[in-house]
Amino acid sequence: MERRGGGDEAKTFYHVISPFRARADIRRARMHREAQGRRLRIPVLNEDQLEELMKKPTVEELVKASDKVRPLHTPMGKIQPGDWLEWHPENGQTFREYLACDPVTAQGGRKTIYIQPLGEFTEGQRKIVDLTAEFMGLYFCLPVKVKEGLPLDLVPESERRIGPLGVLQLKTGYVRNDILRPRLPDDATVYIAFTASDLWPGPGWNFVFGEASLVHRVGVWSICRFGKPDGSKEEFAKTLLRTIKIGTHETGHMFTIEHCTAWECNMCGSNHLDESDRRPLWLCPECMPKVCYATGANPARRYRGLAKFCQKHGLDAQAAFYDKSAKALTGGE
Repeated sequence: MERRGGGDEAKTFYHVISPFRARADIRRARMHREAQGRRLRIPVLNEDQLEELMKKPTVEELVKASDKVRPLHTPMGKIQPGDWLEWHPENGQTFREYLACDPVTAQGGRKTIYIQPLGEFTEGQRKIVDLTAEFMGLYFCLPVKVKEGLPLDLVPESERRIGPLGVLQLKTGYVRNDILRPRLPDDATVYIAFTASDLWPGPGWNFVFGEASLVHRVGVWSICRFGKPDGSKEEFAKTLLRTIKIGTHETGHMFTIEHCTAWECNMCGSNHLDESDRRPLWLCPECMPKVCYATGANPARRYRGLAKFCQKHGLDAQAAFYDKSAKALTGGE
């Protein structure tokens, strides 16, 4: 796990598997799948499964789609003091490199994203969680189910504290390992908890926005610091944008997508909230085909669905970009 912390003034960041740790996790997951393959007979696909498989875009089709939208994107700008890459130099990951790492994909019976509300939410916060679930379904083109909420009483006193801001903080490792993993649905591709409580991973840390495990397919994110969605319309839209960014970014890691270092992209690392706000919601021409490969999504159909969502919920700049991207793939239709 990536960990950097210190006193209350220390900057914190989206807390996810580092590329180095992720590669080790990927190797273990691959060995597990290979061991299963040696023990199990590979079933013959029926006609319905074959038809579904044929609908998925090929690698060549995804490369062509990437080339068509590439002129719409902006290379990553100059690294600013305190940014992610200043503290965590990374090489990035092209689409071809992603394919070569045997990535995690939604396959077999594991094709559903589960959202797990944890604790109490205000009316505005709960609406943010529900809209984030809707957006993630469009972003990954996978079914999303929101489970019945779980109470904070499940987190014992030993795994919580009052943090530097004077608010309740939950220990991320306990949520992942003791709350989510035992409840992981059989058909889950990922199982994600959202909470309005603040999070921290343990001693020496101030706070984190979220934490994920690639191997175990579970993660927990907090919306505590993203804004006040019960306030103005503008505050709600800002909170929504920040929440769908972290939800999709971290879930991208769980599909073996590493941080982007070449483009302005939702998969860029963020060391603090200001940096995250500078990054776009959309994926660059290298990361978009990774999501479509992992989930079998049609790029043009995906862009159109995202454009409609953003337009409906006041995310005008994002809606315009997704609409432009869809038209780039369909010849302006």
